[in-house]
Amino acid sequence: MDKSIVANSEGEPIVATSPTALILAAGPGKRFWPYNVVRQKAAFPIANTPLVRRLVDDLAGLGIDRIVVVVGEGEGSVRAALRGAAGEIRFVRQPRPAGTADAALHAAAGVDGDLLILHGDIATAPANIAALLERFHAERPLAAALIQPLGNETSHDWLVAFPAGGRLAGVEGHGRDGRHRLCGVYALRADALDFLRDNPGVMGRVPVGGMPPLEAEIAQSLQVMIDEGQPVLAVETVGYHVDVDKPWHILQANRQIINRLSLELEGNFIHPTAKVHDGAEIGGRLVLGENAIIGNRVVATGDLWLGAGASVTNGAILEGPLVVGAQTAIRHYCQIGGHSSLGARGVYSHGAEFSGVALETVYCYHYCEIAGVVGQAVDFGAATVCGNLRFDDRDTVWRVQGRAEVPSAGANLAYFGDFSRTGVNAIIMPGKRTGVYSVVGPGVILYDDLPDRTLVTAEQTLRTRAWGPEQYGW
Repeated sequence: MDKSIVANSEGEPIVATSPTALILAAGPGKRFWPYNVVRQKAAFPIANTPLVRRLVDDLAGLGIDRIVVVVGEGEGSVRAALRGAAGEIRFVRQPRPAGTADAALHAAAGVDGDLLILHGDIATAPANIAALLERFHAERPLAAALIQPLGNETSHDWLVAFPAGGRLAGVEGHGRDGRHRLCGVYALRADALDFLRDNPGVMGRVPVGGMPPLEAEIAQSLQVMIDEGQPVLAVETVGYHVDVDKPWHILQANRQIINRLSLELEGNFIHPTAKVHDGAEIGGRLVLGENAIIGNRVVATGDLWLGAGASVTNGAILEGPLVVGAQTAIRHYCQIGGHSSLGARGVYSHGAEFSGVALETVYCYHYCEIAGVVGQAVDFGAATVCGNLRFDDRDTVWRVQGRAEVPSAGANLAYFGDFSRTGVNAIIMPGKRTGVYSVVGPGVILYDDLPDRTLVTAEQTLRTRAWGPEQYGW
């Protein structure tokens, strides 16, 4: 096995045997609708970099360059996201979605030595992976798992971890009283694969009345190890970690990633061909790509990343930190909210307001007010508005695959599927989603989620009667 330099949780280098990373990116991601339709969710861009690509880049920074990626539905999107990535990357297809243990076994075929298993749809600080590997290499248990305190989140949404003395005392599927959750990051010795092979194919540790699906979960294999007296380390996160499982997690991950970019930014990085007008008001650090432009009367109040050929002109207001993709135009007194990311080749113009995450080729102008997540190539009709406050001041209750949920963030924002559009004066009510290839017609007030491939229009009832000067007493 190769030796590599791996940073520990304090950022200090340690010499360790480099494991092979197995990245699981094969699931259908149905809870991620509408953003799972045209891509695997691991390929969703956060701050304009797909989750799985950022993960691979971070692994390379930790000296891990042997990677096996398990693909299934949306395989093409994952391959495209990793095109040109550093390291030795091999793709393995999982024939059917049979669970994470099954996916890991497909990836591990023909691999020798230690394994680092990661879910491909996570946004996690590199320090978390480094901390896991540091303890794993130092103590050499059969397995180690990254865990995270739940904070204000309810445990029944996650695979729950019960740590004790730095080890896992047990795990439970969607338990009701947990304080930590599994993060989908594991380190295993090669001989731990037997526990994946002997997985019963269903999560056995669940609360009374729990209804686990017929899937071979790595968590259940960890529980079998614990039951047989094998030590499984529990390593708590030392940095941010977001499992991007549902649409609102996009916003949480985006904020964490942009904060990380700001913390790592040491000063201005301005390409020689980029231009900043003397009449611009700049209140943060700048990272400007080739031929990027900041024009007159622009106000930028925080850190700003502009891709190659991107332009901010004519009085646009940017509340940073903000990430803007290549060739995107922001102009004519529009306003972009802080911790937003805009994809490439978009247009934000003429008094529009936008806050959130938008993918490439989004057109938002003529007094639109958009807050939330916008998929690829979405076209907003003039004066499209998202209502994001309710009269009762409560959060919107969502239905995710039929289950009622209150999102932990962004409950009242709008979520637009890829290749959708709106007509003039459309109103999207709090917490509503539009499907892929769908259209919200002019003047429509959207009170319910709009399915994929659906057009909704308003029917107008008109009443006419005589009118004139005599109505005013002439």
